[in-house]
Amino acid sequence: MPPKKHQTSIKDLAQQLNLSISTVSRALADHRDISEATKQRVRQLAQELSFRPNQLAAALRKGHSKNLGVIVPHIKGYFFPAVLNGIEKVATREGFNVMMCQSNEDLRREKRNIETLLDAQVEGILMSVSATTHPETEHFEQVRRQGIPLVFFDRVPELPQSMAVVLDDFQGAYQAVSHLIAQGCTRIAHLAGPQHLNTSRNRCLGYLEALRAHGITHEEQWLYSLPTLTHEAGRLGMQHLLDAAPQLDGLFAAYAIPTVGALEVLREQGRRVPQDLALACFSNEPFTAMTQPQLTVIDQRAEQMGETAVRLFLQLLKRGPVYAPPHLVLKPELIIRNSSLHRSQESPVAGR
Repeated sequence: MPPKKHQTSIKDLAQQLNLSISTVSRALADHRDISEATKQRVRQLAQELSFRPNQLAAALRKGHSKNLGVIVPHIKGYFFPAVLNGIEKVATREGFNVMMCQSNEDLRREKRNIETLLDAQVEGILMSVSATTHPETEHFEQVRRQGIPLVFFDRVPELPQSMAVVLDDFQGAYQAVSHLIAQGCTRIAHLAGPQHLNTSRNRCLGYLEALRAHGITHEEQWLYSLPTLTHEAGRLGMQHLLDAAPQLDGLFAAYAIPTVGALEVLREQGRRVPQDLALACFSNEPFTAMTQPQLTVIDQRAEQMGETAVRLFLQLLKRGPVYAPPHLVLKPELIIRNSSLHRSQESPVAGR
């Protein structure tokens, strides 16, 4: 392995030019007290030696780094990339550089992500926790102890006084299941996510409340909690539900990717969607409009969530740790497509 190339510093420039470090620094900054001849000498040598100023050090001398850290569980699919797009849009407009890390649903990697961002002197961290984080919260407390604003989005840990931007997952699930009931479904199953995640738990509660509110008694065999949020898990979960309750006429799934696996199993077993079983799920991934039939979904306001998380961070940065708002809750939107239209096969207009 070749030796690491030495990076030219201001000190190197000063030594070669026989100038003080402060003179070189002011020349590079085009300070009016430095003569044009000296500025030209400094610039020429800096170019010859490929000198790059340490922007982080300069920013820290002014009391800020203008770096904003972001941690997501993964960047697969649509949701988290869309959230990141919203974050970057507002952060860039406010003069911040975004440093993105992904935990790959792994607690140990999530902890390393936080260490990396703290070492980079970020001014704040926005994050959605991994599926394996529960019940650990010490690494979040570490951020707090350093006085760094910490804002969660979508997936939120059980942490007192945490600041977060979330979707009303309960209401989204309630809307989706109520819609299935309006289509004539009376035996509706639920492919739930891991219940330690706030998103999964609230979607399950919304499902149960919709059944109760419409006078439908929930059967235990109608609910299956997915161990992971994968395509294969959706296949296994759907097979389990059909074996346990073959007379199902509706399905509400908590996540989109497992829903595709469930749809495959239904097709393989000759169960027509929506004629035999109507289906709705979270979230509005682009592929949900390309399946056959197109999937009825709950839109999660992904880009708006990212934008709102940055604005909350900016408020915290301005007002300090005493500013502790409640969770900011975004409203879901039910987008109706053919997979849930039990009584009609006409293409609907998307809407609430």
